[in-house]
Amino acid sequence: MSKIKKILFMMDKFRRDIQTPKQRYPLTENVHSNDLKEYYFVFTVDRVSSGADQPLINKFDKNGIPINKTYIDVSEKEYVYFPISIGQLGLAVFHSYLNSNSDKDKNRFINFCNWFADEKNFDYSEKLGVRWLTEVPLPQYKNPGPWQSAFSQSRGQSILTRGYQLTKDENYRKIAEESLKSFEYPVSEGGVSSYTEFGPFYEEYTSSVPTLVLNGMMFALFGIYDFVRAFPDNPKSRKLFDQGVETLANILPQYNMGFWSKYNLCEAEWYPKIDPATIQYQRLHVAQLKVMKRITGNEIFDRYADIFSKQDSFLNAIKMYTVKYKALKKIGRL
Repeated sequence: MSKIKKILFMMDKFRRDIQTPKQRYPLTENVHSNDLKEYYFVFTVDRVSSGADQPLINKFDKNGIPINKTYIDVSEKEYVYFPISIGQLGLAVFHSYLNSNSDKDKNRFINFCNWFADEKNFDYSEKLGVRWLTEVPLPQYKNPGPWQSAFSQSRGQSILTRGYQLTKDENYRKIAEESLKSFEYPVSEGGVSSYTEFGPFYEEYTSSVPTLVLNGMMFALFGIYDFVRAFPDNPKSRKLFDQGVETLANILPQYNMGFWSKYNLCEAEWYPKIDPATIQYQRLHVAQLKVMKRITGNEIFDRYADIFSKQDSFLNAIKMYTVKYKALKKIGRL
């Protein structure tokens, strides 16, 4: 892609970033019931499908499943099924069903369950179980693709656990359970975990080195926790969740820049030394940490939600973008 197109793309991204509302979605209060209702962020169909938060959602197939336009630095494919986006819209449709109780919305949601349950859409092995892969490269992390993701796994878990409770389809339960296996293995073996000094970290973006994306870790925990709630007697999901929560509590201080939060902790030689969160992700971190406090009761999550919230000022955002500009230059997005 030409330099001019990259600059225009990033300028539009900056415009959308500064327009990010403080709270894009309501947060649910119901975080402990075994009966899964609203997701932790109450997504709405209109907002998700319009691309307001994920502008790469560009078109839909005959079953209403979104198809993403690929990112600026991907030339191999123009469009791709992206499990993270599919799961987000599926949860929004589920919220519509909760409000309407209509067969139409129920059937729309079942289409999303069936997408995650269709063996054409996942990779399976006895060791790693079910993995929903994304079939494009990750240039910024030097992963040629296809790539596995703890965030993608979590979306499948959140959709299929709700689908199982709605329909009692045993296949949904089985596939959701199989998707937990990848959390037990390191990225180097096809899993989604990086084993750090802070504990196992569940990776949104997998690479030859740990990338440690903060929001992806928390979303991964939300999916595992949905399985814990739906199947409280399952020891594997509880162990994975508890280990992940401990890692998150231990590693959180590493993301604090003093005036802003970091997007990740990637230490690859080709990657920027510091990659700050954008305004959108700063505010997302705050919302996710509030949810983590509601789920676990651990005060550290409330403390850092407050720290990151207080950092969210105009002057700090300008300071952040001077660092972000250098980061984007290093990874070739400017």
